[in-house]
Amino acid sequence: MSVNAQSFVDSKKKPNIIYINVDDLGWMDTETYGSTFFETPNINKLAESGLKFTNGYASAANCAPSRACLISGQNTPRHGIYTVSNSDRGNTKTRKIIPIKNTVVLADKNVTLAEMLKRAGYTTGTFGKWHLGEDAKTQGFDVNVGGSHNGNPGKNGYFSPYNIKNIIDHKKGENLTDRLTQEAISFIKDNKEKPFFVYLPFYAVHTPLSTTSALEKKYSEKEGNSSKKKAIYAGMIETVDRNIGLILDEIKALNLKNTLIVFTSDNGGIRAISNQDPLRAGKGSYYEGGIRVPYIISWDGVVKPNTVSKIPITNLDFYPTFMDILNVNMPKKVLDGISILPILKGKIIKDRSLYYHFPIYLQAYNAKTDQARDPFFRTRPGSVIIDGDWKLHQYFENNEIELYNLKSDLGEKNNIVEVYPKKASELLEKLNAWRTEINAPIPTELNPKYDADFVPNKFKKNH
Repeated sequence: MSVNAQSFVDSKKKPNIIYINVDDLGWMDTETYGSTFFETPNINKLAESGLKFTNGYASAANCAPSRACLISGQNTPRHGIYTVSNSDRGNTKTRKIIPIKNTVVLADKNVTLAEMLKRAGYTTGTFGKWHLGEDAKTQGFDVNVGGSHNGNPGKNGYFSPYNIKNIIDHKKGENLTDRLTQEAISFIKDNKEKPFFVYLPFYAVHTPLSTTSALEKKYSEKEGNSSKKKAIYAGMIETVDRNIGLILDEIKALNLKNTLIVFTSDNGGIRAISNQDPLRAGKGSYYEGGIRVPYIISWDGVVKPNTVSKIPITNLDFYPTFMDILNVNMPKKVLDGISILPILKGKIIKDRSLYYHFPIYLQAYNAKTDQARDPFFRTRPGSVIIDGDWKLHQYFENNEIELYNLKSDLGEKNNIVEVYPKKASELLEKLNAWRTEINAPIPTELNPKYDADFVPNKFKKNH
């Protein structure tokens, strides 16, 4: 798959790109998006310098598939990464159908975002969670610090000595978020004379929750705290925010004005840790709480400061956007997003639908707080289409349909499929057409171990 070298913009005009991907940060978990408890002054500063999206979406509701979509530029049916590890999650007696087998490593044949940027003359570095294979350097990164197949840093892993690969321990007790930021800053300094791509996928704020005793004490005593868990989580968010401030300061000190910065999360937050109201549910769910995430994009001289966009975007859009910025031509590369460069320049784009396909099971975190359809799973096999204000869920086990109008019911509380059957049919037709086009596998084989009357022991007391 070739890149037309003659189409590249002049090297001095190529923006440096920094993509900050906070792990499991919910839509409501920063001051910028409405939190009155978490403290994020540097994220506020970033928003003041750029464009905030209120209808930004991850391409999947949990870690690995969302990252695979970002890095490949392709939706889940194309790369087959639908979840973390196995697809038959939860108790087998509660699964009515056999889920589609999950892929756990992004295939090397996929021309990644980093490989595209390298071909365009960029030096590339990733600092943090990779989750798509053992080493990001096989997928276009010149430098990889801390990235492997690890989905989290493990017990006590946010403080050195670390439990993750591809990182060398320095000072005992060093914080992982601090360390990854310093590695990224060193990379920026070393490559300031040429275009660089920094992918900064912090392990924070993923579980296991861990922060300093000082930050835990601060938030434990702060008004609005509801639990020790929330206090620790707040400390992790403050640490991420402080480090984002260090990056912004370094970019300013080096006078790297032509730097495009993206701030986002890979999926929704864990509802049992941080309430995402008014959104329903959280990580692992295809209700809004699981897929709607913060997006802030700053680019001095291009993006108008302190602006807000209601146009829906997804992380599938960044691959084609960066290609558009660089005038890169890759005719054989299949992409499922669109360029949002016009939005960054203050223009509008043509309306389009967003699609999700999740032909597997994901077990419950907490039956009381998940806000799922049932207590056993955060989500069951199905697909989703978002089309303007309308959102339709289709579940494969019983071909059940849910229809919501997000403008009037952002919390997805009132299923109006019987009120608007024509709209439901219209959206289902679009969804079916998309699945056919992308060759999305639909599970149909019945699970012989399914027991409709079975209730796991931990749920019996509630039934």
